[in-house]
Parts: sequence; structure tokens; C-alpha cells
Amino acid sequence: MSKIVAYARVSTDKQTVENQLFEITNYLAREQRKYDEAVVETISGMKLVADRELGRLMDELDEGDTLIVSETSRISRRLGEIYATIQYFLDRGVIVIAVKQNYRFANDIQSKVIAFAFGIASEIERDLISSRTKEALARLKSEGKRLGRPPGSGNPDKWLLAGKDEEIMNYLDKGVSKAAIARLYEVDRDTVRNYIAAKNLEHTLRTRKLNDALLAERTWHGVQNRRL
Repeated sequence: MSKIVAYARVSTDKQTVENQLFEITNYLAREQRKYDEAVVETISGMKLVADRELGRLMDELDEGDTLIVSETSRISRRLGEIYATIQYFLDRGVIVIAVKQNYRFANDIQSKVIAFAFGIASEIERDLISSRTKEALARLKSEGKRLGRPPGSGNPDKWLLAGKDEEIMNYLDKGVSKAAIARLYEVDRDTVRNYIAAKNLEHTLRTRKLNDALLAERTWHGVQNRRL
């Protein structure tokens, strides 16, 4: 039987989750529903999702279940992680609701487009961080400080995972965690994470899935029009 789980998070003991649960309760009351379980934790939003109670929910919630939060920032403070978490739940058939933003992520085209927008925003955020990092490195270099690794070590094609892009994307598409992928290839988890980021594999996978979804929608409409 499907269930509704409310998730609330604060960063410090001085904060309270009561307002978050109040908003969630009111939202569900308007639909004459209640949550079956409330998961509450005090932890920084910069902490990896996998290391939080939310990570446990990612393993426990199944198709037809609903995760509801007061707003998406309760999931994470990182846009990329918000997108990845929502996409993970969608792939498992779990509905995700963010009350304040009036978002309802489910297995439909509109949800995929909104989730894709989160992915694009996370790419922009990452590019901005990268730009600021490059500017800082340029300043340090101009001050005569030696930077960088040995030649070739920063090229992802030289890494242990070179040539395995399609395999890795296939694992990601099936919901296999980066830690599990690392175990499969007998490398460190950071190696997998850095390789995926350097080769933009998650962005490539998102783009493919969105294109497939849009193509499927156009095909469906084409079939319906021919029937008419």
C-alpha cells in the first residue's frame, strides 16, 4: 500500500521544524489526506543526501509512494543534488511534492521539464563556481605561486574509467549509486564522481531522457491526430 512521508530538515538546534510540518499538514488537509510518517532531522543542507535520513528514504520509498517537503531547499542547498534526488525518486515512481513552490514531480512531461530546468540551473551554478575558481587560480599564478598537477593528470581520458561513459550512464539511468559504480570498477568513489562531473555524463543522460520523453509525446500526439 502506498504511503505519504513528510520530510523536514533544519540546520541547527536553534531552528524548528514545526513551521515546515504545519505547511505540509495544511497542504495535505486541503486534499483530505494525511502523512503516514514524518522524518525530521537537524543537519546541514550541504551534507550529502546519502549521509542523511533522506538517503534512507531514497532506498525505502517505492513506486506509488509520495515524499512531501515544505520547499526544495529542505532536500539540499545544492541545485545539482536537488535535481539528482528528485530525478532518482521519479525513476523509482515516487511522487515528490514541494509545498511552497507548488511543485508536484511525477512521471509526466511537465515534471520532467521542470526537473530538467533544475538540472540546467545546477549546470549554471557549477559553471559560476568554476569561473570563480579559475579567477582565483589566475590571481595566485600571477603572484608567482606554483599550481596544478603533473601534465596529463587532469585529462579525464587518462583516467581509469576512460571509455566507459556509456556503461556508467547506463548504471546511472538504472539508479545505481556512484558508490556502487565505484565498487564495480574497483576504484574510489571520488574517482567516479570526478569522472562523471568532468565528462558531464549526468547532463548528457538528462538531455537524452528529456529528448526521448519529448519524442514519445510527439509520437503519441501524432498517433492521436491520425486517428481523428
